[in-house]
Amino acid sequence: MWKQLCCCCCLLFCQLLLAALVCSKDHGNPANDLVNMINNNRTAHKLTKLNDSPGLGCMALQFVEFCKGNCTSDNTVNCKPSEDDFTEIFAPNCGVELPTFGTITGRIVGCRSKYLEPSLAFSNVLVPDKRTLSVLSNKSHSEVGVGMVGVHKGPFFWCVLFSSGRTNSTFVLENHGLGIKQKKGCYSGSSIPCSVGHKSAVSPSNFLLLSFLVYQLQQVYPNLFFFPM
Repeated sequence: MWKQLCCCCCLLFCQLLLAALVCSKDHGNPANDLVNMINNNRTAHKLTKLNDSPGLGCMALQFVEFCKGNCTSDNTVNCKPSEDDFTEIFAPNCGVELPTFGTITGRIVGCRSKYLEPSLAFSNVLVPDKRTLSVLSNKSHSEVGVGMVGVHKGPFFWCVLFSSGRTNSTFVLENHGLGIKQKKGCYSGSSIPCSVGHKSAVSPSNFLLLSFLVYQLQQVYPNLFFFPM
């Protein structure tokens, strides 16, 4: 009986350790990963590396927030915001200083029925064909921003915006973007983790529950994890 109890508790303890590893892992920001892949692709073709612009990234997130719910059956985004939407909605929502609003030289938008890891999103959503590859490879680009967001129990959206602006002088965020209240999704150039990009296998609440359970077991059985020889 004692051995069976010890085995059960050891199994529980191993699950607790696994939960700690999963919860402590830094998932990071997949939008930043996509920017790195875009630049790796460009430099591999002897093109200049693009500056990662938080202002563009935030507006890319605003773009997909504006268009979510418009993913067609063939995984295309049936939504075309106007230029006024950029200057009157996206930029103000991000806190982009309007005098620094530059020229957007290209964009790539896509969606899928579910979230894809950055490498799959890059090849299957952002650059699936020669048309989107030509947009990525445009020599007039100097800046890039990526935004992404998912719909609850629905599709996931990605947007890449390109600009010919100068580094740190176009699409400048007020107060370095500290005023942005990001509730969903994520954008490149930001240190804020993606809130819905990918979910941890173990929620913090489950982790706390497991911790409490082990603590209570240790109070009842002080030698629970002590194995006599």
